[in-house]
Amino acid sequence: MNILLIFFAFPIAVIIVSAILQKLLNSPLAVASLIFAIFLVITFAAFDETFLIATLAYTILAFITASLVRLFCRTCENNCICEALSNLINNNTGDSENNIATINNTLNEILNSINNTSNTNNTNNSNNSNNNNTCGCRCASRYTRFRRF
Repeated sequence: MNILLIFFAFPIAVIIVSAILQKLLNSPLAVASLIFAIFLVITFAAFDETFLIATLAYTILAFITASLVRLFCRTCENNCICEALSNLINNNTGDSENNIATINNTLNEILNSINNTSNTNNTNNSNNSNNNNTCGCRCASRYTRFRRF
């Protein structure tokens, strides 16, 4: 029973909890530290000192999982911004000065919304946020108050 717990249940739980904590904390080091602290208490409360080796392995697994989730989220956000800009460039025809001005304004709006996400007020109507991305992927519209840029 303990072997299934150590080699199957705990690693899956660590992966799931690490992914969730990464979305909330946005720091792989903080996620790994929290997982280490939890398993350190479990080590001395329920198991013996040999479980400390598994605790170190779970901490490394938590750090790797949180780093992969962070990389995946950053890639999604970058793709969303690039897609919005390419759609804007492809859809603009006509006067090139107006196109450049429109692209500049849109780029400034995107950058301002990224920089101001931590300053948005929590209101009862969550649809009135400052994250109006044009690609519709909503990659930057959730958990914006927890992100650090």
